[in-house]
Amino acid sequence: MQLYESIFVIRPSLSDEDTNQIIEKMKGVLEKSGASLLKLENWGKKKLAYEVKRERKGTFVYVNFKSEGSVVSELERSYRLEDSVIKFLTVRLEQEAPTPQAGEAKESDRGRVQ
Repeated sequence: MQLYESIFVIRPSLSDEDTNQIIEKMKGVLEKSGASLLKLENWGKKKLAYEVKRERKGTFVYVNFKSEGSVVSELERSYRLEDSVIKFLTVRLEQEAPTPQAGEAKESDRGRVQ
């Protein structure tokens, strides 16, 4: 099983209830396909870098999961079929992102002279 992360953008004009329904639908697609969901975060409404399908803002959703490669094609197929999803990107990760250990300096603090 490979590690993947996917970000999709939902139209901002949808109500919170409709947005949550779409998120649950995509979560269901992953679970039905046999993927193990590691993290799912709703990042909220943000301004887009450029206009996408006549939208200047969008609701960003982040998904981190482990699965076989065939699950990704099914997930992206579901994105395409959902009119409210205006943009998406799924990438395979080489390894899990390391979590900072206690006592480890933050990356922004490493270059500082004290």
